Amino acid sequence: MTPLTPDELAQASLFASLEQDQLRQLLDRHRETQHAVDQVLVMEQDWGESVFLLLSGLAKVRTYTADGEEVVMSLLGAGDVFGEMVAVDGLVRSADVVTLTPVRLVKLRIQPFSTLLRQHAMFALALASLETTRLRDLNRRFALQTADATSRLLDAMAYLARKSSKENDPLALIPPLPQKEIALLAGLARETASRTLSKLRSRGTVQERDGSLTIVDPQPLIKRGLID
Repeated sequence: MTPLTPDELAQASLFASLEQDQLRQLLDRHRETQHAVDQVLVMEQDWGESVFLLLSGLAKVRTYTADGEEVVMSLLGAGDVFGEMVAVDGLVRSADVVTLTPVRLVKLRIQPFSTLLRQHAMFALALASLETTRLRDLNRRFALQTADATSRLLDAMAYLARKSSKENDPLALIPPLPQKEIALLAGLARETASRTLSKLRSRGTVQERDGSLTIVDPQPLIKRGLID
């Protein structure tokens, strides 16, 4: 594989403020890898020595309740970074990261990442902004857990679409996924998600193309305040 260049690394928003020499520091002895569907990239409670940049594909950040039920905390798409909190607190991983589609990712060494965080305020602020955005997104999604099934499923699908699209488009095509994954993201039982999806198809809100889903009518999303 061709090594990632500083210019390519700078395309990820977290690293956009860094200079060429700083980007080269981060890329020191980096590794690019490819992974199939349903592969665990990071395990909860593991000690971490790397920060990861997702180049392509889709992954989920998950944990489990005390009763053993899977909870999807967030999604990761192309350009997203994960494993970065180890550089801040030095503790074990707080969740699993599992592939939903085939992915390409870059593994960066933790030491240069930590050094840049301590030395460059703009980089530290970029990381703080990333974590704030993720926290707000998580709060919004969990606030929807008391909403009706249609709202929760539409929000999950719009989230999947945004993470699958370079343009962050909630109406973008969602890659083929097991229906159980969409149900998990929406916090719904699989049977409820299936019935709700059938209803949305019959209304013309959602269409299926070769196994991929897309929201074709944004009005239900707008009506429910899920998008502007």
